[in-house]
Amino acid sequence: MKVEARVFDIVTIFAFLVAVIYGVMTGAMSGYGVEPVGLVALILTGGLALLAGSYLRFVARRIEARPEDREDAEISDGAGELGFFSPGSYWPVALAAAAGMAGIAMAFFHIWMLAVAIVLLLIAIGGLVFEYHTGPNHE
Repeated sequence: MKVEARVFDIVTIFAFLVAVIYGVMTGAMSGYGVEPVGLVALILTGGLALLAGSYLRFVARRIEARPEDREDAEISDGAGELGFFSPGSYWPVALAAAAGMAGIAMAFFHIWMLAVAIVLLLIAIGGLVFEYHTGPNHE
């Protein structure tokens, strides 16, 4: 996780540096002063990268070092099972369709469609999360 945290640190520094340069340049070169929308967007980009990088750094301190984080690691150290990925699940398709419906509803400002999309999103999220949950009484 340390590698990922460094990537976000670089993005944070870059965004804040560009925000300062952008603010100075637009203030000096335009006749209207500092352009606020681009400046706020760059500051928020840096803040979001700082947030993500801080979380990854926080997690990296609490887990053991992965092969990606060690300088002396070999390629074979990363071999093995990475986790369980469902090979034939249709819930991601339902989740994407419900999210697309929610996006269309927000774009056209149809509140009734947004309400239906939110219900469909909750059903799809529940189906995806509990797809392999069998309960305590099943074997």
